Amino acid sequence: MQLCDGVLNLLFPPKCPFCGRVTDTPGVCAGCESSLPWTAEHHSLWELPGGLRCAAPLWYKGAVRKGLARFKFQGAAGAANALGALVAQCAAERLSGEFDVVTWAPVSRKRLKRRGYDQAELLACGACRLWSTRPERLLCKIVDNPPQSGLEDAAARSENVSGVYAPAEGAEIQGRRILLVDDICTTGATLASCAGALRAAGAAAVVCAAVARTPLEKKVYNLKEE
Repeated sequence: MQLCDGVLNLLFPPKCPFCGRVTDTPGVCAGCESSLPWTAEHHSLWELPGGLRCAAPLWYKGAVRKGLARFKFQGAAGAANALGALVAQCAAERLSGEFDVVTWAPVSRKRLKRRGYDQAELLACGACRLWSTRPERLLCKIVDNPPQSGLEDAAARSENVSGVYAPAEGAEIQGRRILLVDDICTTGATLASCAGALRAAGAAAVVCAAVARTPLEKKVYNLKEE
């Protein structure tokens, strides 16, 4: 595996997911490390509607917003390990001991076919790589609803994702403590809908982690696909 990784790094050198600079190892470059909008400790873990808690290391603005747009919409799937490592570190710091399995908020089959990958699944894989484990597919999206990015208020977003997730076939959920991973947390509607499906299937607990959260002072939800 190490040899394969070395060859891949020569052919496809790792790049910072935010500025695109080539790095010695997968991760955030030194320049971005010092300039990114990191959430302060009291903002890196917060409560969503319904008592669901979510951790995120970054605010969704500036270079973070541009980097996640490339990752999510422009085929930059190679950023998954670096971004997943940020999720893993934040989850370990803020939610340690509260979960024993990792899953993700899935996209629909139609969107997966169009995009070519599920960005939240890649993030979960990137996070689990640091923990020497693998995420489990516990959910599927049973309705190809309109993108959340086209909706501007919390109520509309919540309605848009109501009832669109269900347990995946053969998923083992009963009694388990689950970390649910997604890329961005805006209103928390998607995570809440996923958590509701997991709880209804018998999950003992659900906590969440994302790469970034929308700034508190900016309730701007019209984040269209590019």
